[in-house]
Amino acid sequence: MRPLTGAEQRRVEENMGLVGQVIKDCVHQYSNGVYDYDDLKQIGYMGLCKAVLTDKPGRGEFSTYAYIVIRNELYSALEYSTRRAAEMATDPAELLLSESGESLEQQMVCGELLNRLERAEASACGVTAKGFQAIHLLAQGYSSREIGERFGVQANHVTAWVAKARKQLAAMSTP
Repeated sequence: MRPLTGAEQRRVEENMGLVGQVIKDCVHQYSNGVYDYDDLKQIGYMGLCKAVLTDKPGRGEFSTYAYIVIRNELYSALEYSTRRAAEMATDPAELLLSESGESLEQQMVCGELLNRLERAEASACGVTAKGFQAIHLLAQGYSSREIGERFGVQANHVTAWVAKARKQLAAMSTP
């Protein structure tokens, strides 16, 4: 986005109240764990700036156009955060908790999870081996979609690989 001119900045300032109105009208639950109200306001202000930059004279009322652009910007951000949360559903924290109920942090400290991963990975082949590679990438913060792009497959393939790797880990932990 290019910087706003003085006239464009004034137009943004004149219409800042529109952001609160859009949030009130269109975002009924903003505590999705990702964004709070202030975050949504910032996203809305970005939408307002975008509306000022893309508005064309003779298009109609600016407030109507800006309302739609702000709403779409908010919806896109909320949709992205929801999609990202769904992709991270195979977060390493969910991969395997020990029978003692220790948290992932507790397991990592004692190295139990890493030892189990290394043992399982050494004996894995094919799709299961890819699952262990995916687990390592998930632990580094990559999403299933990003891992899928790296391997040239869809995100649901990555999820299936991780499921196979989890199954092998679970089989190793039972006597």
